[in-house]
Amino acid sequence: MNINREKKENLVSEISKVFKQNESFYLIDFINLPVSKSIELRKQLRDNSCSLKVIKNRLALRALSEELPDDLRGNFRGPTAIAFTSENPLHLARLLRDFSVQHKVLRIKAGLIEGQYLAEERFSEIAAISSREDLLAKMGFLLAYPLSKLLRTWQAPLNSIGSLLSQLKTKK
Repeated sequence: MNINREKKENLVSEISKVFKQNESFYLIDFINLPVSKSIELRKQLRDNSCSLKVIKNRLALRALSEELPDDLRGNFRGPTAIAFTSENPLHLARLLRDFSVQHKVLRIKAGLIEGQYLAEERFSEIAAISSREDLLAKMGFLLAYPLSKLLRTWQAPLNSIGSLLSQLKTKK
């Protein structure tokens, strides 16, 4: 067997493992991305438990399993990198959006979030979603607000009685 062919088969199996292990990833078009910015992006992603892998489109198409959407296959054109995470896909989306806005060099082609295809137009919506912690904090506030309002309502008569008694005391 040819050595190049063995390398390619190993690379395809490695990429296929990445696709199977990570339910969420984004395809990135990184034309005109300088090496220094690429290193900076990789460092930011690595610090946040994410990864970036630049691959050949033909090899990625071979590695994609049959259950992935066909719409995703059409996005493997031109220079393509895959940003993936096994943890929080929304956090990865925010990192990519922030980097793209800051440096104006990245474009998200498409993505896959927990098995669902994400078109390029929908990426900004995904990146704008609040984190889980923020949503839980808002929900906690909304649950506690009526109780605190009720408590203040019950305390109002007691406060007014206290102020009336203090006024009577000052008059006598």
